[in-house]
Amino acid sequence: MINEISLIHTLPHAFKGMELQHPVNASQIWLQEVTFSRPAVYMIEAESGTGKSSLCHYLYGCRGDYSGSILFDGKEITSFSIDRWCELRTRALAYLPQEMNLFPELTVWENIAIKNRLTSHKSDRWINHALERLEIASKAHTRAALLSVGQQQRVAIIRALCQPFDFLLIDEPVSHLDARNNTIAATLIQEEAEANGATVIATSVGNKINLPVTSTLLL
Repeated sequence: MINEISLIHTLPHAFKGMELQHPVNASQIWLQEVTFSRPAVYMIEAESGTGKSSLCHYLYGCRGDYSGSILFDGKEITSFSIDRWCELRTRALAYLPQEMNLFPELTVWENIAIKNRLTSHKSDRWINHALERLEIASKAHTRAALLSVGQQQRVAIIRALCQPFDFLLIDEPVSHLDARNNTIAATLIQEEAEANGATVIATSVGNKINLPVTSTLLL
């Protein structure tokens, strides 16, 4: 379980030497002391090139090219073992990357099932209902490569929710969705976050997900 995520004077290596320049000097995250607590919804507003995807990568533990500290419940994440990261990513930390990372040769159902087999978290009935709510049930046995980008994004949202989580990281989750599908996806995410007593950390450059926001931070 994770109750708090803290960043202490964290800065991507790419921004070294730019501490007094834009975007670092305007950031409410880089080089600051920031704590994300649960349950809550944090919106991270960012311009392109300010490090929003990097932030998600750091919090998910897949990159370490930063200075400063990132703490989960007061423990420095650089001290975590591979086994610990595997446990966190299965039971406490969910992630929807901007790139979506679907397997193009697999069907919609197979892409979702890969995640759900690791966690045994959702029933087939729940997955079918989620596909219906997001209006892609007819695509369940279609290869991901044949979907539109918006359809792929909806598949990735469902897949990300197929696990228990304390924190859900979503990087531009509705960038390819219209207002109607934004609302449907946001409702599904909000329901799952509330069921888990979890925090959502969402990044946005333009189209924001329609969630009730606790706090907005400028990256």
